[in-house]
Amino acid sequence: MTDQMQIPEVPEVQEVRVQSPNLVNISDVDNKKARWYVVHVYSGHEKKIAEALRQRAQTLHLTDKIIQVLIPTQDKIQIRRGMRKTVSEKIFPGYMLVKLEMADDVWLAVRTTDGVTGFVGMSSKPTPLPKSEVEAIMKYTEQSGEASYKADFVDGEAVKVVEGPFNDFLGSVDKIDEEKGKVTVLLNIFGRETPVELDFLQIKKV
Repeated sequence: MTDQMQIPEVPEVQEVRVQSPNLVNISDVDNKKARWYVVHVYSGHEKKIAEALRQRAQTLHLTDKIIQVLIPTQDKIQIRRGMRKTVSEKIFPGYMLVKLEMADDVWLAVRTTDGVTGFVGMSSKPTPLPKSEVEAIMKYTEQSGEASYKADFVDGEAVKVVEGPFNDFLGSVDKIDEEKGKVTVLLNIFGRETPVELDFLQIKKV
């Protein structure tokens, strides 16, 4: 590369390792410099792209720096024609979390993988996710259950998350599903408004 990517200073933080059925484990290397980054990909092709990145890391001998790829999903209760079915849904369609040690060759390998459109953040200076945000996403993927409550808020109303991994996050109501007892709230994640589905009791009016 002629213009080298600028690599930001990354403070030392506790490692967050993941065990998940939606995890592509590229390497078992214990790389203390590896951090989680958010990568934007073609929506609907996340698993295929994650596998392509795994193969690319192996081909380019970068498995000591590209460690894991996570596609956050959560089991949801879907109700259709009076029947309940458990399905696995992507929490952030079009996004993958990649654990890697940032360097010029690593950036280029990820960025040029088929289906990847770029890192979230400044294109020349990707920044890792804060540890607290990574842990919140991991906990959210482990949540399950069902609720049916009467909503006392309306679309567009400002709310605060009072329970769960996104506790204290502020957002606005985007969609209400009284049948499933769920509400979609727009929260500031990855530096942009991101829809997150929560139980009615997990939010309150601001």
